[in-house]
Amino acid sequence: MGSWVSAARLRTLPLSISGIIVGTTIAAQQGYFNIAVFSLALGTTLGLQILSNFANDYGDGVKGTDNEDRVGPARALQSGLISRREMKQGIVITALVTLILALLLIYTAFGGENFLYAIIFFLLGLGAIAAAIKYTVGNNAYGYRGMGDIFVFLFFGLVAVFGSYFLYAMQLDWKVFLPAAAIGFLSAGVLNLNNMRDRASDQKAGKNTLVVLLGEENAKNYHYALIIAAVLFMVIYSVLTAAEWNDILYVIAFIPLFLHLKRVVQNENPMLLDPELKILALTTFLLSVLFAAGLFF
Repeated sequence: MGSWVSAARLRTLPLSISGIIVGTTIAAQQGYFNIAVFSLALGTTLGLQILSNFANDYGDGVKGTDNEDRVGPARALQSGLISRREMKQGIVITALVTLILALLLIYTAFGGENFLYAIIFFLLGLGAIAAAIKYTVGNNAYGYRGMGDIFVFLFFGLVAVFGSYFLYAMQLDWKVFLPAAAIGFLSAGVLNLNNMRDRASDQKAGKNTLVVLLGEENAKNYHYALIIAAVLFMVIYSVLTAAEWNDILYVIAFIPLFLHLKRVVQNENPMLLDPELKILALTTFLLSVLFAAGLFF
């Protein structure tokens, strides 16, 4: 059991639900909320993240990307704690459970009356499951072609925030794009840190992440742009919507964000970036929680 918990990489889970918290908060502030939808949305999102972690462990393990040159924590397949066959079974079971949760979520949100919405979200669910698996699995794994950041931005940011908001409100509000993009930028920042840390070993193994394609210095500049864009998009959202001081309580999270940026600027050894993954992920989660707390005061 311990090996599966390790393979699930629990430290990645808070980041995965940040978008759900933000989208739900905006909907609730507008008078839309359903505890069943919220619970199932959290379950589906956590299922997708764990599925992605299992698939990433399997894909990188099979391709030999996880080897003695890798800097981060040892993977389950790499260390022999879980066999290829067992990990395949884990991926299939997790995908099925996640799909069931997604179907329950869609039915709870839309019932039998909004068939078109249900179909759209069903396709989004299938796309999210496919994206979680295809990041490193298969000959055409998009994580090996520098496209991981795009999918993280889309699913952790736009789909998570916009999607969860729509499940409650069933309407479009263009302003929701701003915090959705902000969460997407921060999530892409976590992936970028991971790829900056692993740049040398990834390049050696033929894993062409965006960092490998950009080079170390440009990858740093890209990281600065992601964090600053996230801050700007949140501020613009508040300028357009904030009514009282507590609506901007989340700015407290800017402090650890800027301290994080300072450490990345000063970093000269990519291997020392590993702690920053956890810091940025938890800061994103903190921002979402403060965002929710501020609006509910």
